[in-house]
Amino acid sequence: MECRIGVISGDGIGPEIIAEAKKVLNKIGETCGHTFHYEDILMGGCSIDATGEPLTEEAIAAAKASDAVLMGSIGGNTSTSPWYRLPQDGGSCGAAAFGKETGGGASSAAQILKSLCESAAGISL
Repeated sequence: MECRIGVISGDGIGPEIIAEAKKVLNKIGETCGHTFHYEDILMGGCSIDATGEPLTEEAIAAAKASDAVLMGSIGGNTSTSPWYRLPQDGGSCGAAAFGKETGGGASSAAQILKSLCESAAGISL
């Protein structure tokens, strides 16, 4: 069997974990007669650093075109990435801001984020 695997190594310890997971998959392939073709996909802090976006349309398309996706930890350097900076006016960002805009709290924000992810990826979570 041949399998095309999208690889989102991510940030922090993610690339180290993914490197070891690929060794395991390769050994399985060798033992069981499977072939794995890997395609690197950026997501998270490494994508922000490279493109200014945490998740690009190209990354979504690459993941959808894969037979499977192997994903490590996602994040980034909160002290250096502009993505994590709070507005200077003291306002909030992220999930708390979504909650304020909708009149709800973090649970409303989570529902909104879930809905956005589902429509962007075309799947149900």
